[in-house]
Amino acid sequence: MNTLLLHCRAGFESEVCAEITDKANTLGIIGYARGKTNNAYAEFICQDPAQATQLINKLPFNDLIFPRQWSIGQYIELPESDRISTLLNTLENYPTFGSVWLEMLDTNEGKALSNFCRKFEKPLINHLKKSGKLEDDPNKPRLLLTFFTGQKVFVGYALPNNSAKWPMGIPRLKFPREAPSRSTLKLEEAWHQFIPSKEWDSRLAPAMKAVDLGAAPGGWTWQLIKRHMYVAAIDNGPMQQQLMETGQVEHIRADGFTYQPRKPVNWMVCDIVEKPARTAAMVQTWLTEGWCKEAIVNFKLPMKQRYQEVVKLIEKMYDHFINHQIKVKITCKQLYHDREEITCHLQRLN
Repeated sequence: MNTLLLHCRAGFESEVCAEITDKANTLGIIGYARGKTNNAYAEFICQDPAQATQLINKLPFNDLIFPRQWSIGQYIELPESDRISTLLNTLENYPTFGSVWLEMLDTNEGKALSNFCRKFEKPLINHLKKSGKLEDDPNKPRLLLTFFTGQKVFVGYALPNNSAKWPMGIPRLKFPREAPSRSTLKLEEAWHQFIPSKEWDSRLAPAMKAVDLGAAPGGWTWQLIKRHMYVAAIDNGPMQQQLMETGQVEHIRADGFTYQPRKPVNWMVCDIVEKPARTAAMVQTWLTEGWCKEAIVNFKLPMKQRYQEVVKLIEKMYDHFINHQIKVKITCKQLYHDREEITCHLQRLN
């Protein structure tokens, strides 16, 4: 088992290849990456299977930007007449698992397999338990079966605390009908991705103050209101009337890149369509000046060398904060609800 399978957004396979190759080189792991455009996955093949295990154990999954999910394993073919026995035979050389997820790729072909996976899951789990390969232990590795067809499957595994939080890395979020735009799901997913659930009550607390730059019509403001915060919505465009009627929103018609808060706030969020360098400079100012404690911003990516551009952007931000003797934690991820962009969370620590 020398293959690492990485799920991603279709069209970002080359970014995944560049990123995992970069991280492997840093760890001194020899291998090569490959992926085809719009297949929604990439692979990293190690020369030594032991190094593949080392890669997935030592590299923090949450540090990766473009992969949604990963697992180490191998491809096998399942005969329609006896899929389960073939799987069980393959798993003899695998560890005992504490959970199992049946996954598919985020493509039209992959989605067509969802019904098959739902029907196959229960009998498979029963047989895994009977064979002693599946125990009720959240600390044991997770079995990750990625189905390409009903016959072809990647049999992989990963540590549950060092892999995606959700199957395929896709959170099951429901669009609220009362929200003014679907972009509201970006901020909700970002909170699930970046803020541990046990810290929501303290870091996303009622009565906190927040600023939403480029707010109209209010998709991100809606999430802040839902957490009972008070929001300054900065945009020259109109806000949803229902949001204004809550009494928790102050609509300020101004340019998000020139606006300065009168007093420091807990949160600044921004989903303005702008060059990533300008957005980065803006959020640097907010953290440096102490205008906010935490920020979530979206960086709209160029069409070429997107991974390299993101690395340069993050390094430049870190250099800025170090030069100003400010400790800031920066975490970036291409979320499921992102498009040609990534979402970045910044938290000032001093």
